[in-house]
Amino acid sequence: MATGIELIVAAAMCVACPALNESLPANLIQLSDDGSRSLSTEMPIDVEATDAGLDSDTPVETLETIINKKLKLREMRDWIKGKHLRIATLEDYPLSYTEVLDNGTRIGHGVSFQIIDFLKKKFNFTYEVFVPQDNIIGSPTDFDRSLIEMVNSSLVDLAAAFIPSLSDQRTFVYYSTTTLDEGEWIMVMQRPRESASGSGLLAPFEFWVWILILVSLLAVGPIIYALIILRNRLTGDAAQHPYSLGHCAWFVYGALMKQGSTLSPIADSTRLLFATWWIFITILTSFYTANLTAFLTLSKFTLPYNTVNDILVKNKHFVSMRGGGVEYAIRTTNESLSMLNRMIQNNYAVFSEETNDTYNLQNYVERNGYVFVRDRPAINIMLYQDYLYRKTISYSDEKIHCPFAMAREPFLKKKRTFAYPIGSNLSQLFDPELLNLVESGIVKHLSAKDLPSAEICPQDLGGTERQLRNGDLMMTYYIMLAGFATSLAVFSTELIFRYVNSRHEANKWARHGIGRTPNGQSIKPSRWLRGWQRLDSGKKQLLGTSTQGQNVTPPPPYQSIFNGGHAAVAADPRHRWKRAVGQSNGVLLGNDALTDGGVRRLINGRDYLVFRNPDGQSQLVPVRSPSAALFQYTYTE
Repeated sequence: MATGIELIVAAAMCVACPALNESLPANLIQLSDDGSRSLSTEMPIDVEATDAGLDSDTPVETLETIINKKLKLREMRDWIKGKHLRIATLEDYPLSYTEVLDNGTRIGHGVSFQIIDFLKKKFNFTYEVFVPQDNIIGSPTDFDRSLIEMVNSSLVDLAAAFIPSLSDQRTFVYYSTTTLDEGEWIMVMQRPRESASGSGLLAPFEFWVWILILVSLLAVGPIIYALIILRNRLTGDAAQHPYSLGHCAWFVYGALMKQGSTLSPIADSTRLLFATWWIFITILTSFYTANLTAFLTLSKFTLPYNTVNDILVKNKHFVSMRGGGVEYAIRTTNESLSMLNRMIQNNYAVFSEETNDTYNLQNYVERNGYVFVRDRPAINIMLYQDYLYRKTISYSDEKIHCPFAMAREPFLKKKRTFAYPIGSNLSQLFDPELLNLVESGIVKHLSAKDLPSAEICPQDLGGTERQLRNGDLMMTYYIMLAGFATSLAVFSTELIFRYVNSRHEANKWARHGIGRTPNGQSIKPSRWLRGWQRLDSGKKQLLGTSTQGQNVTPPPPYQSIFNGGHAAVAADPRHRWKRAVGQSNGVLLGNDALTDGGVRRLINGRDYLVFRNPDGQSQLVPVRSPSAALFQYTYTE
């Protein structure tokens, strides 16, 4: 309800409005007072207005065209009554297929002939069915024994099949103006064991994220090293010693593996560099862990081949019907699938002449792993029949019921129509009726009437359980193998370089005397030779060896420091220890601090017993219990 203010405003606006134009357009069809329609002009010919199909908004200048069309259609209806038509079709189950009776008569079935039967009842004609010898649509380069040849030669009056509207065939036949449907050719393949989004470890991030992580892992170490060197040179600070490039690189790798680092920078700028990388790694690993958990539990299943580009890039073998829309869309240069033409030349594409879809599914897809490309109605019927058969084998295992999966993206889309010979006027009679069937949804209903309302064998089966398989952990195995192989290669390289260096130094010894260089300077034996000096368990001595270190004895047992058995321990030649005297570093505790065999000292806030070993070096023995336990374990175990 309008308010009072709104009515006042509306009245004010109406005052300013111009006067209404009560004059009517010329030649307007008007209704009389009793509701009947009166004409402002006479009809061009003596025909009733109802026969002319006039509407209240039809302009008079089109009346003659409409009347002529109506008259022509009436004449065609009279002509086709009792007429016997020759209709060609294709073996394209379930849209069109035929059956040969015992008397040799061929009967048409499928959606196409349900439409033809409807037209037959409406226009009262009869027909007989023909199938081309090769059961192919045909093209300018594949014309013989095809459906296009039969229609073009006027051997038949009509082609009743869902024929894709291809550009090259338009010069041979006349497509109906009414589009029956938009055909979609779908890919069917073996259902993979795991999702194609990646293996378990690589799934959380896409390919370019992994590439950038690898680049950052290789670049951050040298960047930190360069910034530390630049900082020291600009500031002249000697407190922060520059780390080597190897230390910086291992810090970056250790941070990624959450292993920490022994580097302890002093400068604030260096600390910020280290902290920035740690924050980046913390966020990155958090995202990775969360996404990995989501992928292993709630990830969406995807197929390895979803689009035409996947087939082209991965060079995947595929099979389709011989002489169908897919083959001609590939072989025709100005069609959408022409880029797959080289796959035909390389024998990656197979066009089967077998009309039984179940045979193609089992022979090419199940046995050889091909991708089967077929139009959607045929795919749905084929998978549903296969599902019903496998249901009898195993009633509860869903993976046995659905060994195949269907891609969601169409491989090809084409409008499909009936076809007439060029110059035929049957399209003017049949196309309006076909349009009514399409707009009312009858054609779509007939295409799916034998299928259940639920989706059969969807791409994602939606299983609730998700157990890890070897496929999810395969990347872990690869990493382990790569790590062991790399370490083995590095170890072999170390041995080779060590052997080469030892031979080089041995040659020096052989040419210039033992321990002498050409200029008379003494040299040490190679690390290779020094490393083998201790392999001999006997009494033989190698060159350059010393016996001084062999007489060094370990400290006395920790318990003997505080008990009265010092004399017995001291008598043992293996424990030749002396009391330490004159130690300058440390604070001497009270008299109770003096114990047999050592002096108790407080060094850097910790208690030690100071001993003098035979070579004159001071030996510190920790007194605190944890440190003492580690000390005792080191020398006794």
